[in-house]
Amino acid sequence: MFAKLFSGMIAALPSQCRVCHRWPTQTICEDCVAQFAQPHPRCVTCALPLPHGMRQCGVCLKNPPPLDQCLAAVAYAYPWPRLIADFKFHDQSGLSRSLATLLHAAPWVEPALDAADLMLPMPLSPQRLAERGYNQAQLLACALNRAKTHTDVLLRVQDTPAQHTLKRAQRLSALNQAFAVDPLLAHRLKGARVVLVDDVMTTGASLHAAARVLRAAGAGHITGLVFARTE
Repeated sequence: MFAKLFSGMIAALPSQCRVCHRWPTQTICEDCVAQFAQPHPRCVTCALPLPHGMRQCGVCLKNPPPLDQCLAAVAYAYPWPRLIADFKFHDQSGLSRSLATLLHAAPWVEPALDAADLMLPMPLSPQRLAERGYNQAQLLACALNRAKTHTDVLLRVQDTPAQHTLKRAQRLSALNQAFAVDPLLAHRLKGARVVLVDDVMTTGASLHAAARVLRAAGAGHITGLVFARTE
């Protein structure tokens, strides 16, 4: 436990830039932010990149997703996969502050956070949480707005294989019964503006499965908020 806390503290301290290794500077230096975290036009409901002047992609227009809005800070491309892996799998929880800062600065994120009634991190199964020791989505959500973050409303009730190991049809099938709302807390969702927080969005299957459960429980508006979007 001490090793995890210590590594998290080290990741949050000013030191080498984790991208260009300049010293001394912040965890992600301003030059690397300028080079690798510039905002780009994205579909308002799936966060895929779009040409300038477009609001929504053709797929979302034809088949509207269960999210009312979807926002992402960066593409899942160099240098972010390595940092996300360190954050997610290598006990470097202190990276949550730097990643949350970049996410907060992305277009339309601050208004979405201000308008939110509830921020719900995508939950991990008890098995996955025990293996990892923490939920990276919860750390991101708390770094964005601890007071609005709730971990007891949306629950993971089934463990599923890692999504990147499955084909799309398998993902959808595996996630059908994966999430649930705590019935004793479902009243909090009636008409609420909800922000679902996760680190990475690949196909959107997990976010969509969770959003459908929240919608069925009465959520009025659902925003998906992710640090990185695969493209």
